[in-house]
Amino acid sequence: MTILSQKLSLPLAALALIGLQGCASTRLSDTDIITQAAQAAGPIAEPVTEVAEASGPALWKVADEDTTIYLFGTVHALPDDIDWFNGPIAEALTASDTLVTEIDAASATSPANQQFVMGKAINTDGTPLREVLSEEQLASYDAALTSLELPAAAFDQFKPWFAGMTLGVVPLLKNGFTAQNGVEMVLNDKVGAEIERDALETVEYQIGVFDNLPLDSQIAFLVGTAETVDEIVPMVNAMIAEWSEGDADGLAEIMNSSLTDPVLAEALLYQRNRNWAEWIETRLDEPGTVFIAVGAGHLAGKKSVQDYVVERGLTVERVQ
Repeated sequence: MTILSQKLSLPLAALALIGLQGCASTRLSDTDIITQAAQAAGPIAEPVTEVAEASGPALWKVADEDTTIYLFGTVHALPDDIDWFNGPIAEALTASDTLVTEIDAASATSPANQQFVMGKAINTDGTPLREVLSEEQLASYDAALTSLELPAAAFDQFKPWFAGMTLGVVPLLKNGFTAQNGVEMVLNDKVGAEIERDALETVEYQIGVFDNLPLDSQIAFLVGTAETVDEIVPMVNAMIAEWSEGDADGLAEIMNSSLTDPVLAEALLYQRNRNWAEWIETRLDEPGTVFIAVGAGHLAGKKSVQDYVVERGLTVERVQ
């Protein structure tokens, strides 16, 4: 499941939101939840090596004498007219013996995981969502529900993070974005059964990132999504344009413009980037070729996965 930016609250940005791909709400059964959102210690050891000109979505690699790890930024939900699987990306995946994604794609939509998500999403103390919002926040929330043609009580039984997550994805679904066209799904379909699969996180961890946020941050996430619900599709289209051109800096600029809550940024983006950099360093001890596919926001801007990898004394090379 995966993450947009703090305001967008879902796909593409991994940035603030990060990751839950493909969980479905039992109340909103036609809505796939696709959530894509601190200071680093230590000096940067070496700069990231850049290629002269990008010709498609950005691709990086970290390598030593017997291990190559590719880093590819994904978009968790796409329309059906984006052609991106070619050139160095296809070659890198073909050369890899392991495909690594944020969570295990095969189990993401399992009944057990859906039940787990619902168990965390429902507010068990019985307080309706509307009652934890101020008058001004409630006005923004109600306006968003009206805009999306959802009933006023649609999320009354849920926690703010789940309502915000769902509000962020509904406009995309209404405009033809689907998880089936998402990069992870395509990659998973492209590789054969013989290639190994691995995951950086679990559904439990990713849901926990949201569920463990302070109530104020959950509400900020919900209200930020509600206030920008009409901007989600245009912003995602702009992100896809930058992603398709391999413009990581342009992608970061769009996403960072709405990353304003430091608690969300730390929990949903920076801490996870640090965790993944550690995973990469450890994986270099094992020979082989690995293709890591994570939300594009994690590989763009300051405190990206690459930045934290470099801080560990490793070199990151941009392949495309």
